[in-house]
Amino acid sequence: MVEHTVKAFDDDIGQLRGLIAQMGGLAEQAIIQSMEALRHHDLETAEAVIAGDAQIDAIEHEVERLAVQLIALRAPLADDLREVVAALKIASVVERIGDYAKNIARRVAAVDDHGAIEPLSVLPAMATMATKMVHDVLNAFAARDADAAVQVWESDRALDDFYNSLFRVLITYMMENPASIGQGAHLLFIAKNLERVGDHATNVAEMVYFAATGVHMGERERGARPII
Repeated sequence: MVEHTVKAFDDDIGQLRGLIAQMGGLAEQAIIQSMEALRHHDLETAEAVIAGDAQIDAIEHEVERLAVQLIALRAPLADDLREVVAALKIASVVERIGDYAKNIARRVAAVDDHGAIEPLSVLPAMATMATKMVHDVLNAFAARDADAAVQVWESDRALDDFYNSLFRVLITYMMENPASIGQGAHLLFIAKNLERVGDHATNVAEMVYFAATGVHMGERERGARPII
């Protein structure tokens, strides 16, 4: 890590990274808790996830304040400016990831007879994949690791494939079990939220790569696009 002449600048950058890490940790935990609430029909945990989203929002505002202050007072250039701008953008994306966890938690009450819906058993595996992407990409940001960012970017294909497979399973299940259509629809929306978490992790990976290298990621051939 390069040390700057003005130690206060290093302190500010360190604080910015710390806030992003804190946001990311809260967003990861929100996804995990929302899925646990879904599996066990735990309305109390679901409400805690919903209420906890305010803390993620508050940290995003603090990141914005610090980033603007850092740009105004320190006038960072080149690598430093890219990192500050990346942090600003990443905070917005992580806040949105927290919103997806909150959306999942809000649907817990609607999926009340989950024992009868077999496809629910595979949703936690999809959530694990999405959460790992978020965790890994924020580690890549903290370490300014372009290669790790690329790995996260490429892993989104597997999550999209998982989503498409689950989508087909749920549609088939609802066709064969008409009484499950209402709750099956909620599970479809939950799966879509998890797929979008992966998309946002991919967006962060692109920001991390640019902040670290000054070069935008090239285009790559993607897997099948999500069905909805």
